[in-house]
Amino acid sequence: MNRKSKAVAFGCLGLLLSGTVLAANMPRGIPDENSPTKATPSDKRPVLTETSLDFGAYDPHGDFGTPGSSKIEHLFLPWEDVDLSTLALADDYAQARGRSLLITIEPWSWSPEWRVTEEELLRSILSGERDQNMAQVCSAAAALKSPVIIRWGQEMDETDNQFSWSHWRGEDFKAAYRHVVGVCRGHLKNAKFMWSPKGNEGLDAFYPGDDVVDIVGLSVFGYQPYDEGTTGRAQTFVERLAPGYGRVMNYGKPVMVAELGYEGDGSYVASWAASVAERHAEFPQLTAVVYFNDREIYDWPQGYGRPDWRVVRETISGQAPDGGM
Repeated sequence: MNRKSKAVAFGCLGLLLSGTVLAANMPRGIPDENSPTKATPSDKRPVLTETSLDFGAYDPHGDFGTPGSSKIEHLFLPWEDVDLSTLALADDYAQARGRSLLITIEPWSWSPEWRVTEEELLRSILSGERDQNMAQVCSAAAALKSPVIIRWGQEMDETDNQFSWSHWRGEDFKAAYRHVVGVCRGHLKNAKFMWSPKGNEGLDAFYPGDDVVDIVGLSVFGYQPYDEGTTGRAQTFVERLAPGYGRVMNYGKPVMVAELGYEGDGSYVASWAASVAERHAEFPQLTAVVYFNDREIYDWPQGYGRPDWRVVRETISGQAPDGGM
């Protein structure tokens, strides 16, 4: 991509972040290369040491833009109504910082008026009608220079969210996952594939097979008001991860926390920040954690709203404060 094209693309990114509607969606998570908050001190940043797990982030604000602060750049994109050319921006950003790319592909449009029923989506995938959607994304990813992990149809075991694919039966999800991985491998030879349940009981029904899974991803979020309202006390990172990890460890695959966030008072945040990137003896297959550095996209159940996981708080003027809380 030449300098003029990059300038246009970053201009489009600015419009996206400002709320302006574009003709096609850009992948979410392309960082602000000129972020004023990339080195802002914050007690909420995970504590990283020489012995830490690999750390990465979904980081649309560029808070982890400093080289060495992250090893994995996480992007989200729909597989239709999306401008795939802008993946080159994320690739350049990751390459300059020695990072790999984790690309979560959501098999729908982010425009609600474009969406079809879960039954029609499943039928169109299994019939091959959606092969072009996956082929286009994987062909674009094949042109990138950074190592790539493909995460498709995440949190299929979580039935109370808004994902169409989370309402499929286990056998149907497995068939769809295997189909799209087969399509992707025809265009993207060197990627690894992540199967990424939420971590709920019953996730075994959705496991598509060792031959199409290189890495298992889990989602782990700690929100102090939710903890206290549902369990009567604050929960630690280890407590939140343990049930899901226990359900996937026997697959014998490397495990990543593909989506991580925490929010609460100072002591709650400090406990999570110190623990999430540590190597815990009870999680020997855990290789990496990837922070979701933004406000929650969907409302949490039981009226808990949308927690703000971001590690840096900004004032109304857009200038970052001295602290992170």
